[in-house]
Parts: sequence; C-alpha cells; structure tokens
Amino acid sequence: MSKAFTRENDAAGDDDDGDIGLPPLPPGGRNYMTPQGHARLRGELLALIDEERPKVVEAVHWAAKNGDRSENGDYLYGKKRLREIDRRIRFLTKRLEIAEVTDPSVHAGSDQIFFGATVTYVDDLGEERTITILGIDEADNHQGQVSWISPVARALLKAREGDVVKLPTPAGVRELEILAVRYPAA
Repeated sequence: MSKAFTRENDAAGDDDDGDIGLPPLPPGGRNYMTPQGHARLRGELLALIDEERPKVVEAVHWAAKNGDRSENGDYLYGKKRLREIDRRIRFLTKRLEIAEVTDPSVHAGSDQIFFGATVTYVDDLGEERTITILGIDEADNHQGQVSWISPVARALLKAREGDVVKLPTPAGVRELEILAVRYPAA
C-alpha cells in the first residue's frame, strides 16, 4: 500500500477516543460523572466547536491562499492543530454521549462511601489523606481527586466511616481507616 493512503497513527491503531492522560473506560463499565464535571466537559466541547475551531479554519484558509502549501508553516501548523481539535471534539462527544450523570449530593449526611464522596482516611503508616471520588474524565490527582475505578476508590466504595479496609498494593496489603465521609450540599 502506498504511504499516501496510510494514516499518521496507523501504528497505534485508531486512537480517536484515547486522549493522553485519560484512562480508557473499563469494558462494560459506565462513565459516571458529576453534574459539574459534565458541565465542564460540555463547556469545553462547545468552546472548541464555536470558538477555537472557526479561528483555526480561518487561519488555515488564509494560509492556503498564500501559495505553496508544502513550505507554509502557518498552513501546516494550522492543519495539525485542526486535526487535534477534531480528535478532541470526537473524544468529548463520545464521552458525553455515554456519560451517566450522578449527583453525589443525594447522599449528603450519609456515612457510607459512594461516587462523589470526599473521604478522609489514615493508612497503617499514620499518613492522613483526603480524596474525592469522581469520574474518569474529571478526576485530577493533583487536587486530591481520584477516579472511581482507581484501586483506592474501589477499596473504599461502600465502606462506612470508622471501617478499616484493605488496599492491595505492589508493596503489599495496606489498611486504611476511614475517618470522615462528606458529600457536597444539594
């Protein structure tokens, strides 16, 4: 087959829904998301469609009128950026279509851990941590947020305040004592 008929990412396969830094959904799993996370992703999608993409299309159109496209940096960069935007639009569209929006505030006042809970626990080494269990697409480890499919979240889910749960790690099994469970207000 001629090189002209291959895609740049053929070696990696069709990677439209694999965004860098985001894990794939578990097979048969659901894409749980808080209302805030859903609104944020929807806002990003609309901004890409309504604002950023038209600007890049306009820049590519302008650059294309300037002559030789093979050595035109504006044109080449614009086309590359357009592919990145289109890939992100496809990714966000797919994820939002299958999103199952779950409002964690319905569990306010409960001491049992469900999706959306903010949990404070202490491990067997005496380290205290506070995490919030969120959806795959909205969790940010730097802000103390973990995905509901992460090992620590799976160990904590359905446990109650005061329980001790076991967390399997590569270094061995750790015990986590749950100190507090909070949910956002309605």
